[in-house]
Amino acid sequence: MTLTSAQIRQAFLDYFEKNGHTVVPSSSLVPADDPTLLFVNAGMVQFKDAFLGLEKRDYKRATSSQKCMRVSGKHNDLENVGPSPRHHTFFEMLGNFSLGDYFKRDAIRFAYECLTDVYGLDPERLRYTVHTSDDEAYDLWTKDMAIAPDKVYRMGDKTNFWQMADIGPCGPTSEVHYDWGVAVCTCGQPDCSVLLDNGCERWLEIWNLVFMQFNQKEDGSRTPLPKPGVDTGMGLERIVSVVQNKKANYETDLFTPITRRVQQLLGHSDNQVQQHLVAYRVIADHGRAITFMIGDGVMPGNEGRSSVLRLILRRAARYGRLAGFNGPFLAKIADTVIDEMGGHYIELKARRQFILNVITQEEERFLRTLNNGLELIAELVGRLKTQGQTQIPGGEVFKLYATYGFPKDLTRVIAEEEYGFSIDEKGYAKAAEEHSRISGGSKIGEIAVDLLQVYADLFDALKRGGKLPASGVAYNPYNDTQLPATVAAIVRDGQPVDSAGEGQHVELVLSATPFYVESGGQVSDTGVIEGDGWALDVSAVAKPVNGLIVHEGLVTRGHINVGEAATAAVDSDRRWNIMRNHTATHVLHRELRRALGGHVAQAGSLVAPDRLRFDFSHPQKLSDAELSRIEAAVNKAILADLPVSDSQKQYTELRDAIAAGEIMALFGEKYGDTVRVVQIGGNGSPAYSRELCGGTHVERTSQIGSLHIVSEGSAAAGVRRIEAVTGEVVQQLVQNRLETLEQTAALLGVKPEEVYERAVSLAALAQERDKKIKELERKLVRAEFEQMLGQAKVVNGVNVVALQVDAPDASMLRELSDWFRDRLNSVVVVLATVTDDKPKIIATVTDDLVGRGLHAGKLVKEVAGVVGGGGGGKPTMAEAGGRDAGKLPEALAKVEALVAAAVK
Repeated sequence: MTLTSAQIRQAFLDYFEKNGHTVVPSSSLVPADDPTLLFVNAGMVQFKDAFLGLEKRDYKRATSSQKCMRVSGKHNDLENVGPSPRHHTFFEMLGNFSLGDYFKRDAIRFAYECLTDVYGLDPERLRYTVHTSDDEAYDLWTKDMAIAPDKVYRMGDKTNFWQMADIGPCGPTSEVHYDWGVAVCTCGQPDCSVLLDNGCERWLEIWNLVFMQFNQKEDGSRTPLPKPGVDTGMGLERIVSVVQNKKANYETDLFTPITRRVQQLLGHSDNQVQQHLVAYRVIADHGRAITFMIGDGVMPGNEGRSSVLRLILRRAARYGRLAGFNGPFLAKIADTVIDEMGGHYIELKARRQFILNVITQEEERFLRTLNNGLELIAELVGRLKTQGQTQIPGGEVFKLYATYGFPKDLTRVIAEEEYGFSIDEKGYAKAAEEHSRISGGSKIGEIAVDLLQVYADLFDALKRGGKLPASGVAYNPYNDTQLPATVAAIVRDGQPVDSAGEGQHVELVLSATPFYVESGGQVSDTGVIEGDGWALDVSAVAKPVNGLIVHEGLVTRGHINVGEAATAAVDSDRRWNIMRNHTATHVLHRELRRALGGHVAQAGSLVAPDRLRFDFSHPQKLSDAELSRIEAAVNKAILADLPVSDSQKQYTELRDAIAAGEIMALFGEKYGDTVRVVQIGGNGSPAYSRELCGGTHVERTSQIGSLHIVSEGSAAAGVRRIEAVTGEVVQQLVQNRLETLEQTAALLGVKPEEVYERAVSLAALAQERDKKIKELERKLVRAEFEQMLGQAKVVNGVNVVALQVDAPDASMLRELSDWFRDRLNSVVVVLATVTDDKPKIIATVTDDLVGRGLHAGKLVKEVAGVVGGGGGGKPTMAEAGGRDAGKLPEALAKVEALVAAAVK
């Protein structure tokens, strides 16, 4: 019986677990603390720091099935998705990793045994490559594994040297290829082989063994890694195609449930599916990608990862339209993806409703602009055709993206498929670069590996010298705010030093610390570190490498030496305010889920001493009534004096509870094998709240004091943001507002409880007075109208009125223009006034004069240009503004000449 994709994935993990590997869950698609990548694009990304020697794991052998995306930079497969039978944006990478344990011999043996013994592949169909310089790997294949030398090829850097990015771990590789047979050959070469590297579809690379030996720096130089390791990657989609004997990945059971769902929704016959094959593939691939991206907390937007999600979703929506969809459909595709893959990737089921809501909102938003965008492209192409051109300029392509949300890829598809046009790629890149420069746009930067290496070397030296244990700095921000310690190291200007004096900014490494390091939205502690005759004001705390904590600050007194005794003291009042706000976010999260539904999930937070910010998934603005109910419920839980406790648990013990939503876990957060669970309530009764959290908290909810919601707004598509205050800040806020209320009551001569009623009365009175004032102003203008009529001029047989008037607003200008048209019947009217020191201009042209070549929009644009402004509108009426009111007479004097030049 043919193995299913789920069985193939599990068989891989089981084989390596049997061979001493720890099965490590996939990390989020969003890289944790790695600014070199938009998305995780290989299985080794979550082990990168371990390969660099910056992180120590509890195991030396690991295996995983990693969620990956390749849509940007050097690993960008987007353009090929659809036409190609095996390119994808999202894919799973099966991998086994040696963190300084085994090397080439075992890596090669494991790969061969897994392919032939576990999956039962015919050894005669396998071919192997090694780097030209790697004699060791060549001998291991041909001698140890007894592979015929004519099946092992030596190849160069292009195919057999691997690096994750421009900087970072790298090394020679050995690849395993599968032979589909002579009948599948597409190159037609009599000597067809892997060695030709000509893209022939006969050969399918299925496994890449990377022998991690070097770290490449920004200048291109390579240094040996502290311990060489092994990183292997085998695309699940490819090995499934081989095991299931399907030439195209889209024909395997990883994709067929999705394509069947598309066919069902469209009601297509099998022949129609073949006619729209590219669209089916794009929808299947992109449907998986957007489901997993949103599941890991990525939201649609215009920058970075968010722009990639938006591009992929809109590309899928566009292809859906080509295939026959007339409305939103992608949420239904995502639902199928979750059904098929949620068994292994449990976060998908836990966040199902959130994922579906975000997709639907973004797709509806795009479809509202799609028709307009198609019309713009049609108009643009039509104009270019009249000029004999067949390429859309890059600046126009970028404008379609920046202004109308049309990604370049979509514009290209539409241009090629509907009009036979190409797009100017270089011009687009130039326009995008210029836009980024002007707008101050940023891109994902590059990690300062050299600086991290300084800290890693320092950490190793401290451990070797006995100044720190192997586990690193004793970190305990939970029990005490003051601890005795020893100064283990001093860092100044990025380099370790032996001492530091008053007035210098330095970083101290202590043997132990009670200072909290910023994580999970909670800011770092501040405080003071003191010794014999010296003090350091701590302004920030960081963990540059696992196990090493540095305290950044200014030496305010005396002279510090390495090895001296010290006392580390956290600012206790500040810490208490942070703890109040952090526990309050957990209570707020609980009440939001209770009030709005189980789809609510935390999408980000800030826990500071003076406020808290909480981002959560929800499709619409909260009403005032909802906010009031939620705030009241939070304060009820605070007054209930519920106990707050924490415990250490194995992550694997909690996976089912997390999937069921019984324990909250954060989007994109990186969790280790052991996690901290913060529980509110319990102790004999059901827990009120349980969340994975490494932050500091109060001991009982009553210590929060109270919570007040300051604001609620949009943080991103499908994500709302609440800002709130607690404790002392609420107390001060209440006190300030009561004082303001009492002062206002005294000013109005009423009791505080009567202020609102009195304010309503005064507001109504003010509105009535404003109304009377406007009516009086209107009568004054009307009284002057007859005199204004006498200032009308005749230019080439056309009545022209161009005046600056004393009108209170633009609406009065419009009414005055109507009076001129009613009295003169055929007329051009240009009126201007000054409001708040800014000129406002309105132009009107009667219908009969439009036929003689006059256009209000063009006229007002010319006039406004004189006063440093701009505007436009319809042929019969247009408005404009400006900056320089002093030039209005000059601008209005231009009207007669403009009319004379335009009239026919």
